[in-house]
Amino acid sequence: MDTAIPKTAIPNAGTPDFAELKSRMKSAWMAGDFGQIATFTADEGESFIQRIGIAKGAKVLDVACGTGNTAIPAAQAGAVVTGIDIATNLLAQARKRAAVEQLDIQFEEGDAEALPYADHAFDVVVTMFGAMFAPRPERVAAELIRVCKPGGKIAMANWTPQGFVGKTFQITSRMVPPPPVPPPVLWGDENVVRQRLSGGTSGIVCVKRKVQLGYPFTPRETVDFFRRYFGPTQTAFSRLDEAGQASLAEQLEAAWTEANIARDGTTLVEAEYLEVQAVCT
Repeated sequence: MDTAIPKTAIPNAGTPDFAELKSRMKSAWMAGDFGQIATFTADEGESFIQRIGIAKGAKVLDVACGTGNTAIPAAQAGAVVTGIDIATNLLAQARKRAAVEQLDIQFEEGDAEALPYADHAFDVVVTMFGAMFAPRPERVAAELIRVCKPGGKIAMANWTPQGFVGKTFQITSRMVPPPPVPPPVLWGDENVVRQRLSGGTSGIVCVKRKVQLGYPFTPRETVDFFRRYFGPTQTAFSRLDEAGQASLAEQLEAAWTEANIARDGTTLVEAEYLEVQAVCT
């Protein structure tokens, strides 16, 4: 098997100012109201946690936890859960959700590239559609491995380049060029994942899965929904002039329309992601 990282994984010329880049990324994720978006993948978060098979009493770290879609079902399974994210408003929503469920989860602000935890502190380290967006994947991989106990498990869910979400990212990137860092969807490439995690794990298992994203709106209204509530989309549109915004909206609507399998005026698409489970050594 060829495990070479594709050329698209190599950043463009020039080294970005990572402090500034992370500040902008944090602002993007805090824009809008991601809780509105996360509602539509909550069920998949529960399924993801069930497949991991977390033991009662296990210490679990949810990296880039967002509003708690995986932290909450992990705690409901009896785990001792810590969630970490860069976006403070998402953490506030996660705390409220945990309180409603009467769950004792520690939610903390922090960076997936520099986790504030001791070596081998957790039995299970999970991240669902989260840590894949950090700009330096080699640091993320090293940190996930570092904080996981030998014999413990790392579990990831990452959008694939060829899946629907990956295609929408490509559309946006053509209109709003991203910073010179590896594309997040490379975490959805099995060869790349195996290379990134090879330094401290064994028994890596990768399975492509599909989640149905259903919205009670037309494709055009779904694009508007993401423009309003999904911070990165909102931020991308804000960087374009009126003509650019119209073009991006048209291209995204076309993508949603083409992928739509609903026939009742709503929107339903199947989005592919790569589920990764690895044992730390």
